[in-house]
Amino acid sequence: MAPQYAPSLRSRLAPLLLILQTGFIIIAALCFETKETNKLDRKPFLHYYPEFQDVNVMVILGFGFLCTFPVRYGFSGSGFNLLVAIIATQWALILNGIDSWYNTKIIRIDLKSIIKAELCAVSALISIGSVLGKTNPVQLTPIALLEVTGFVLNEWLLQTLLKVRPPNSIMLLHVFGALFGLMLTWILYRDGSKQGFEKEKYDEKSGLFSMLGVVFLWMFWPSFNSVLVDDRTRLKAVCSTYLALAVSAVTAAALAVLSSPRGKLNLIQMQSCILSGGAAVGVSVSVVQQPWEAMALGFTAAILSTLGYRYLKTHLLIAFECHDTCAVLSTHGLPGLLGWLAQLVLQIKDCDDHTVAVRFAVFHICTLFTTVSLSLSMGTLTAFLLKWKFWRPPQNKKCFDDQAFWEFPNLVVRK
Repeated sequence: MAPQYAPSLRSRLAPLLLILQTGFIIIAALCFETKETNKLDRKPFLHYYPEFQDVNVMVILGFGFLCTFPVRYGFSGSGFNLLVAIIATQWALILNGIDSWYNTKIIRIDLKSIIKAELCAVSALISIGSVLGKTNPVQLTPIALLEVTGFVLNEWLLQTLLKVRPPNSIMLLHVFGALFGLMLTWILYRDGSKQGFEKEKYDEKSGLFSMLGVVFLWMFWPSFNSVLVDDRTRLKAVCSTYLALAVSAVTAAALAVLSSPRGKLNLIQMQSCILSGGAAVGVSVSVVQQPWEAMALGFTAAILSTLGYRYLKTHLLIAFECHDTCAVLSTHGLPGLLGWLAQLVLQIKDCDDHTVAVRFAVFHICTLFTTVSLSLSMGTLTAFLLKWKFWRPPQNKKCFDDQAFWEFPNLVVRK
């Protein structure tokens, strides 16, 4: 029987990427302008460049290595992550500069604007984790574009209508990305997912590379959460994030042993739960004042993430036919919702005026409602668009397989 090859993407991927990148270059030529600073004043550059590098490490190395746990999907996990990240960042730069272009016909580019664009791109990286191994790069390109469009629109609505501060609106990327990805994997469900894909497994080598991504994310997450906050509260944000991550790592290890039938650590489960404290504190970093509050958030986030990975992921697959590959709902969605709830409770606790507290609660609930509604609607729209056969999705036998997309010289037939 002849082998079944994945459909060629030459007529789809190359023109799509070339047209898209040409469009970005034309827009940059017409609208972009690098923001000039005083040559004697290097403070803005020295202030943002280390954090810019930290965010870069998280986006490229952290999320890239994290997606390499399938045993035959290392090339695609890291390579497609890089592709989505750079496409989404360029598109976010354009969208974030629309207001500036409308007023001055110029989109000014500096380190802060690039950092903000990369944070927007992270929401797309979270979403593609839910469909990891089941999509091709042609499908990932519109996911990146539409995800970032929806997220920037959500950010603009929150800041314009509800007067939410930029750091608070951007850090909702965990909730937005997780729910967006959940709609993708639900609508794009593949028959046979309940039985499990043949190559959806990991071994020592792929697990080690994936754990390396978790280490990068864990190390640089304090910079990720504090990069946009005020200088006065930056130290507090860094310390709170570190404490939450530390507690969630210890708690995740303990719960992994307790929830295992053989009393052993589960590598993939720990990867999903170790980072939950950083996501929870990131959403509520503006109101976490005491170290014990951050530690309690990390502890609770790890419990929620562990329970979500152990039970919710399986329940979603069996009951709702929703195959969440990287358990993004447990890693980002539930901790993000916990951070939103903590922000509401802590803000009300510190408020002496009952009327102001009620008003804040209403606006805070509207913030979540707007984010959830837009993420679900944009995820649904994107998923139905991707059901079109034009995108040439891989067959089930070619899911989680690098050979569908990459050349392997040792496998070339020599004549």
